[in-house]
Amino acid sequence: MSQSELYVSLDIGSSSIKVLIGEVDAENLHVIGVGNVQSKGIRKGTIIDIDATVESIQSAVEQAERMTGMEIQEVVLGIPANGAQLQDVKGIVAINSEDREITDEELYRVMESAQVTSVSPEREIVNLVTKQFIVDDYDEITDPRGMIGVRLEMDGTLITTPKTVVHNILRCVERAGLTIREIYLQPLAAGTFALSEDEKNHGTAYIDIGGGSTTISLFGENRLLTTSVLPIGGDHVTKDLSIVLKTPTENARKIKHKFGHAFYDDASDDHLFEVPIIGADTKEQYSQRYISEIIGVRLEELFELILGEFYEMGIRDLPGGIVLTGGITKIDGMLPLARHVLKTRVRIHIPEHIGVREPMYTTAVGLIQYAYEQDDFFGLVSNDPSVRTNQDHAPMQHQTRSQEQQQDKTSIISKAKKLFNNFFE
Repeated sequence: MSQSELYVSLDIGSSSIKVLIGEVDAENLHVIGVGNVQSKGIRKGTIIDIDATVESIQSAVEQAERMTGMEIQEVVLGIPANGAQLQDVKGIVAINSEDREITDEELYRVMESAQVTSVSPEREIVNLVTKQFIVDDYDEITDPRGMIGVRLEMDGTLITTPKTVVHNILRCVERAGLTIREIYLQPLAAGTFALSEDEKNHGTAYIDIGGGSTTISLFGENRLLTTSVLPIGGDHVTKDLSIVLKTPTENARKIKHKFGHAFYDDASDDHLFEVPIIGADTKEQYSQRYISEIIGVRLEELFELILGEFYEMGIRDLPGGIVLTGGITKIDGMLPLARHVLKTRVRIHIPEHIGVREPMYTTAVGLIQYAYEQDDFFGLVSNDPSVRTNQDHAPMQHQTRSQEQQQDKTSIISKAKKLFNNFFE
C-alpha cells in the first residue's frame, strides 16, 4: 500500500466551523471525517466571544472524531483575510558550499533574508509565498535545490494580518485543546486549488461569500495578488427573510437553502411552502417567487458592492472571469443573477471530494491540499500525526514513515517552513 498522510483542517467561519480529516495519497485527497457546527462568538470573521468560539470548535472536532473513531490533536488552521496585507519581498544570499550546489540550507537562508523587512509592530507575519527563485541571472526557477551557482535570489510575497485577529484565533484553538500544524491565509489556500492554472495565470477574482463577510481575492501570474473583505454575507439574506416573513432566524436559514431562489425571473409561483410565524400558532404560505425577490435584492446589492470593491482594488479587467464559492452559492439562481449583475463569466466552485461536495467546504478542503503541497515541496512529514486512534477503535489503515526518516527530514528546511509562524512559540 502506498504511503499516505493524515491532515486535519480547521475553518473558523462566521456562520459555521468546519473540521475535515483528510488522507492524502499520491496527491489524491480522501475525506474520512467531517465536523460542521453553527458558529458562536464570531461576527464578520472576527471573534467577539472567546468562550463561545472555543465551545463551537470543540463541538465540530467532536463531530469529526465520532465519525472516524479518532482523537484530533493537531490542525491546519485557516486565518481570515480581515485586514490582510500583501507586500513584495526579495531575498539574496551567496552560495557558500564548496561545490556551489544549492541545498536546503541555502533555501532556508534566502527565505530568511526575504522576511528581513519593515513590519509594523501591530501586524503579524502569516505566510511567505515564493514567486520565483533566481540562480545567478537565470530566473523563473521553482526549486533551485541541486543547481550550481554563485548567488541565489528569491522573489516572494509576504502576507501579514493584524496581531489581534491572529492571536485571538490562536487563543481559541489552544483553549479548545488543539495544537497547530500549520497556518495559512484562507483565500491563499482555498483559491490556489479552487482555480484552474489558466484562471490563476490570466487574472481571476476568487470570491468566497461567507456568513458574515465576503472575501474578494485577485489571482494573476499564478499567485495571489491582493485580497479584501466586505462586511456582508449570507447571514444578511437570512436576516432579511426572518424579518419579512416574521419567522425565527433558524427557520429562515432553512427556508433559504431549501426553497430559496436568487433569480426572480426563474423562480416558481407554484412552488409553495408554509412558514411558522414568531409568537403565533399559525403558519403563512409563501411561494418561491415571493422570497426570491427578498433574496435577489440583497444578493444584487452584494454584487454591486463587489463591483465597487473591484474599482477600489484597481481591478479593471478579469480575463479569467469570476469564481464564486461559499455556502449561499448553492442556492438556485445564483449563477444567472451573478452573471446579470457582474457582466462577466462566472462559475461556482464546488469541491469534488466525496462527503464534502458543497461550496461551504471549499476552504477546509483547500487548507489540506495546500498543507500537503507545502510538505511535498519541503520534503517534510509531521513528526506527530494529526490524529491518533482511540484505544477503543481499530487503527487507521495507513503507513507512516520510520522514526529515522522523520528525523532526517526535519532538519534545516523544517526551520524554513516554520520561520514565518514564530508567533506560535
